[in-house]
Amino acid sequence: MLASRPDQGRQADVPLGVSGSTGVWPNLYDAVIFVLVVGVFVLVAHGFREMNAPAAQLEAVPVTLDLARLPEYALRTTLRMFAAIICSLIFTFVVATLAARSRKAELVIIPALDILQSVPVLGFLTFTVTFFLQLFPGSVMGAECAAIFAIFTSQAWNMAFSFYQSLRTVPRDLDEVARHYRFSPWLRFWRLDVPFGAPGLIWNTMMSMSGGWFFVVASEAITVGNTTVMLPGIGSWLALAIQARDLQAVLLAIAMMAAVILAYDQLIFRPIVAWADKFRFEQQAADSQPHSWLYDFWRRSRVRPHVIRAVGSVADRISLLPTPLTSPPAKPKFGTPPRTGERVWIALLLVLAAYALWQIVLYTRTTLGLTDLRIALFDGFLTLIRVLVLIALASLVWVPIGVWIGLRPRLATSLQPVAQFLAAFPANVVFPVAVVAIVSLRLDPNIWLSPLMILGTQWYILFNVIAGASAIPTDLRDAAALFRISSWSWWRKVGVPAILPYYVTGALTAAGGSWNASIVAEVVSWGDTHLRAEGLGAYIADATSAGDFPRVVLGIVVMALMVTTCNRILWRPLYRLAENRFRLE
Repeated sequence: MLASRPDQGRQADVPLGVSGSTGVWPNLYDAVIFVLVVGVFVLVAHGFREMNAPAAQLEAVPVTLDLARLPEYALRTTLRMFAAIICSLIFTFVVATLAARSRKAELVIIPALDILQSVPVLGFLTFTVTFFLQLFPGSVMGAECAAIFAIFTSQAWNMAFSFYQSLRTVPRDLDEVARHYRFSPWLRFWRLDVPFGAPGLIWNTMMSMSGGWFFVVASEAITVGNTTVMLPGIGSWLALAIQARDLQAVLLAIAMMAAVILAYDQLIFRPIVAWADKFRFEQQAADSQPHSWLYDFWRRSRVRPHVIRAVGSVADRISLLPTPLTSPPAKPKFGTPPRTGERVWIALLLVLAAYALWQIVLYTRTTLGLTDLRIALFDGFLTLIRVLVLIALASLVWVPIGVWIGLRPRLATSLQPVAQFLAAFPANVVFPVAVVAIVSLRLDPNIWLSPLMILGTQWYILFNVIAGASAIPTDLRDAAALFRISSWSWWRKVGVPAILPYYVTGALTAAGGSWNASIVAEVVSWGDTHLRAEGLGAYIADATSAGDFPRVVLGIVVMALMVTTCNRILWRPLYRLAENRFRLE
């Protein structure tokens, strides 16, 4: 059942081995938590003050490779990424819930997410940098918002897809309980939807943080036409180091990035994973649960019961606010004919889409012709082949490994920061090795630059498969072991049905991320040495650098068209299969 469950051999509400935990005076654990909280607030306040500085400060204090400034750069980058992840969570809760609860909203939101996740970061920056700079004239905040928005575009889509998939696969018995007790939409959301979707959403949030690191260079070292913005951060440090061919500076950035990832893994994500383990859907406690030293500190503190009581009281009051006591609409069965209202809505959407397409044609036809369209389509086809081959290879490698890790909670907890670091590893860092190897061995860039596209996005598959395997109920695992199901039968009857919804989310996002990564993977450089692979990513990157907005628009439209078509032909049918046949009941 979906509810809080105690850890093995310990009470849920009594801290570990601490008597009198409900006493009045704080203890040592309270002091540690207090110091950590105050430290975080001080760092956030310092970073926010720097973000509000005058724009002239970017020129007065330019980005340098001074080692003493690297910690400050790391703080600025981390604050941007957490600002983006908070925006992504809000976006996920609103948009994914609307898509799962309203058929009309779903018809708009899901195709929009398909398109938006395929739009490259440079595509967003091309049209948003000027807007944000004009929104905050004379302040660094304009450039900061542009960078945060760029990071947001690399984080939000897979989180939204993950939560949407969870809402669509809520077990029917839990759905019936919510209906029977006439949960308000607000109460159902916090008591059922969020707890059920928490395991997958948390792993995808960690993946999104890593995805933000992957595009940190593009978001902090922004060049669009004649506009160049270098924000203090690890990304701009890396861009400067690559331009200067300073390998030592690149290694220092990697070391600092690893330290930051380890810090927020220990202080934020590992406690959240340990706390969210109680929301696993099962009727039998697992043999082992993930642990966190900070979460144990929190459970041992004397302030904790009072904080929980206060927060719970506020939450209860909010949940009792007058709202319509209606259950969410019944999920339509796929294959049933749409009703008249739905037909009208679909027709309206098609008219709007046709109008938008016509406006794009009007915008681009003054400077572009059929030859440009043919070139963009051909480049898109080359990138499509790369994406499909890379996703297939990554699935063959990471699905078995992800299931093996996910079935071992202690191992998953231990490998959590390692996986985050690998997922965060920017492709730009590999450019020196790739360029030198390709030039020295006289290899074909069209083939050997391709692996850079999957370098950061393959982890979407691994993280989601780990989340899916971790969510397999313990009683189901025990039943499979009791009946001695063989390896092949286990995969067919237990493994694949359990992980398929998670895998589809991961593979779909990895495919979209690979299209996005083609922008930096098909055009690489190391100092004065430049390599280029034919493809749509290189087409958009060249157009962005030249400030050729019509060709940027054409490239983005072709990429969105190909990604959406691929999703409709391959990934959406798999979503429906996972939703209708493979769901926990």
